[in-house]
Amino acid sequence: MADILFVLTGARFWTLNDGTAHPTGFWAEEAVVPYRAFTEAGHRVTVATPAGVVPVADGASLTDPAMAEELEKIAEFRQPLVLAEVDPADYDVVFYPGGHGPMEDLAVDPDSGRLLIRALASGRPLGVVCHGPAALLAARSEDGGSPFAGYRVTGFTNAEETQAGLADRAPWLLQDRLVELGVDFEEGEAWAPHSVVDRNLVTGQNPASSALVATELLKLLNASAS
Repeated sequence: MADILFVLTGARFWTLNDGTAHPTGFWAEEAVVPYRAFTEAGHRVTVATPAGVVPVADGASLTDPAMAEELEKIAEFRQPLVLAEVDPADYDVVFYPGGHGPMEDLAVDPDSGRLLIRALASGRPLGVVCHGPAALLAARSEDGGSPFAGYRVTGFTNAEETQAGLADRAPWLLQDRLVELGVDFEEGEAWAPHSVVDRNLVTGQNPASSALVATELLKLLNASAS
């Protein structure tokens, strides 16, 4: 049995460029589908959030009653650890689901940034999906650069944000910020499953990529155990 750390946003809204508080949270599919994959493989999941707040799912991600019902049964999401108190060395895999929430809190959270730096340097599997890569923005080396510079990465694209209807109201776009970090951003077809693996880093483009990311993380985990 391996220990998997899920780092979830604690935000319940995303501040748009006009000051509007857009209701959000984490995207249910991006947490539930990997949770299912990891636990069915016999692994244990622990959840952490900024300040240990109980995370909420974006209401738009709960339109499928089956997804909402499955999420309700996952007790770990209602019992998060305080992110600042978490040691990534205690976990075999670190995973960040998305939703617009990370654009609000994890993108500027220094505790999350430090955890990401250590997780990446450890060589153990690190997975991030959809808007989750916003958290990479808070990871800064001592020289001010990004430890993710030069990595092949994907995430929610400008095209998808535009099609979702929020690009013109967003204070910034994730794809643009990731490119500014110096990553090699790989854009797949909008809304289609697409994941990128570079060393121990696995990224997924959108909600449909969640299962792919979980599969790739399990492959890395199994390879490291063999």
